[in-house]
Amino acid sequence: MDADFSGLLEFAVSMAQQAGRKTLRYFDATVHVELKADSTPVTQADREAEQLCRALIEARFPDDGIVGEEFGACRADATRRWIIDPIDGTKSFIRGVPLYGVLIALEEAGRPVLGVAHFPALSETVAAARGSGCYWNGRRARVSEIGTLKDALVLSTDAESFAEEGRGAEWDQLTTCAAMVRTWGDCYGHALVATGRAEAMLDPVLALWDSAALLPIVEEAGGVFTDWAGRPVHDGGSGIATNAALAKEVRELLGAGDSVSCSGHGSCPHDPMAQ
Repeated sequence: MDADFSGLLEFAVSMAQQAGRKTLRYFDATVHVELKADSTPVTQADREAEQLCRALIEARFPDDGIVGEEFGACRADATRRWIIDPIDGTKSFIRGVPLYGVLIALEEAGRPVLGVAHFPALSETVAAARGSGCYWNGRRARVSEIGTLKDALVLSTDAESFAEEGRGAEWDQLTTCAAMVRTWGDCYGHALVATGRAEAMLDPVLALWDSAALLPIVEEAGGVFTDWAGRPVHDGGSGIATNAALAKEVRELLGAGDSVSCSGHGSCPHDPMAQ
């Protein structure tokens, strides 16, 4: 592992796991839910987990910037910044669904250099640092080598969200080509891509704290993470994670409509055999 990031990644993994244990105190139990100004839910578990992360960072790296979903930003002019999503998938969390995660990322000069996605209820941790590879519970993780959509598993958090964001037609085109479509969503879907258990995960809307950890995780696993415009950024407001073999085809299909040839078969509208 790159000596510049090994200690930082170890710290981030430990922090995510400690925050995860905090969330488990409230998981699958009656927990009070409030709605924020944007109508998204928040619980005491979200707040306590982020407060714990902030305290650990302040104690270890007092000059670093911090931005989190629940408590905003501090030291915005710092060269290095930690990005925290204490519970990615709060809607799942409050229903007792174990696919929620704790996300931690670190930026240097605006570039994400490490990411951690910890899933407390599943005892899974996916972590990566620049130039050091991606690791799933301590073993090397790689994206799959599946190169045809007819064999691919495509994921989303919520299929209805594509139509709401004006991307329903593109989503329908892609899913018609895929072997399977599931809504194992939020950050867990991206982790499934990074660990080779799915081929594509799409989010039409992402905040900074949702996506900052995902870009280094997916890239270090050999995959491709971009926003909907195809830019490899972590703050583009949307996210598409794929393995490398399907990266170009998926993005062309989502952006180019009927002009794209698809590797699917049967009912796929881009299969030349179906014309």
